[in-house]
Amino acid sequence: MNTRAIRRGAAAVSALAIGGLVLAGCSGSGGDAEPADPDAPLELTISTFNDFGYTDELLQEYTDEHPNVTIVHNKAATSNDARANFFQKLGNTGLADIEAVEVDWFTEMMQYADLLEPVPDDLEGRWLDWKEAAATDADGNLVAYGTDIGPQAVCYRSDLFAEAGLPSDREEVAGLFTTWDDLFAVGQEYVDTTGKPFLDSANTVLQGLMNQIEVTYEEADGTIVATENPDVREVYDTVVENAIPISAYAGQWSDDWYASMANGEFAAMLCPGWMHGVISGEAPDVAGWDIADVFPGGGGNWGGSYLVIPANGANVAAAQELADWLTSSDTQIKAFVNAGTFPSQPEAYDSTDLTGFVNPYFNDAPTGEIGIERAEAVTVSPVKGPKYFQFHDALQNAVTRVFDGIEDEETSWQTWVTEVSAF
Repeated sequence: MNTRAIRRGAAAVSALAIGGLVLAGCSGSGGDAEPADPDAPLELTISTFNDFGYTDELLQEYTDEHPNVTIVHNKAATSNDARANFFQKLGNTGLADIEAVEVDWFTEMMQYADLLEPVPDDLEGRWLDWKEAAATDADGNLVAYGTDIGPQAVCYRSDLFAEAGLPSDREEVAGLFTTWDDLFAVGQEYVDTTGKPFLDSANTVLQGLMNQIEVTYEEADGTIVATENPDVREVYDTVVENAIPISAYAGQWSDDWYASMANGEFAAMLCPGWMHGVISGEAPDVAGWDIADVFPGGGGNWGGSYLVIPANGANVAAAQELADWLTSSDTQIKAFVNAGTFPSQPEAYDSTDLTGFVNPYFNDAPTGEIGIERAEAVTVSPVKGPKYFQFHDALQNAVTRVFDGIEDEETSWQTWVTEVSAF
């Protein structure tokens, strides 16, 4: 997957050759009745962001099995762009037949669950319990198809580690980062030795720390505690004082950030499985990337997404069949091989296609086993209320202001406090 194309266009369209879907009954609550000719050409649209592992070759497998279907895959540049488009059009017109939703704004979306087509009953139980529970509305309807989860490890440049006098073997590297203090100390040592940044971005540390706290901005009953929560302030101070000095960028997804994966500007990054495809796509000729089976503080899950089907779509039944296929165990393992998007289906964890998978790009790292180990290390599932995305995005902006020298640590915090009160 060419991630450069993903970021430079709001949507990169991949139309696949016609394939065959037999429709039964009506096409959903918002769709038209079954066409007179069930073999008539049918176009299905799916909108994602970043890299879900849905390569043209993978989608071609579906159209080969369904000879009357064409799939048009639209890829937004970022999750933020996808979110803006989704909420602007949900309940109206203009959404794809299948839309991808990111976990950080998933609870926000669940407020409008009645606008989504429920998942067929026979698919319930396919996903991890917590993944499925989050997608179940107040009436007990499962309204989203789980795609991946984001168990985190540490991706690093073994060649740059060796040049700086640090261990480069992945098992030894894992021993360097068991705590956040260890990470900051090694990072500062690298900066002092090389004169170059150690981490890719400060806000990834913010994300990692926040994902290890159960209550951040909102309590489970919806009570907003963002500015009063001492854990949030501690995380912010830690990032400003320890992560900013060793980071190349405040945040991710800029053109310079993408380019730096290949040019050696930084040596390590906190790395959920879905990031593997981003790195290999941006730095295909770099031989030094590797993955250590470790995450500071124990474990953390960053990201993971769902597929949803707007109830007023034109091809609801056909979209359900495609979403079913995309989130099956076999297909999710193929997506993992393509982009590192770690499956959310327990059935996949027993497959030798996953447990035995090694990634040649990352020095033959056993990324299947690492993903399972990192998933099992996750002990906290943070409360993410309807306003989580807005609060967190604003706090990331606060870190960015300090990184850019626009405001000092305390002033930027107070700016965030003022912004939160307006949400």
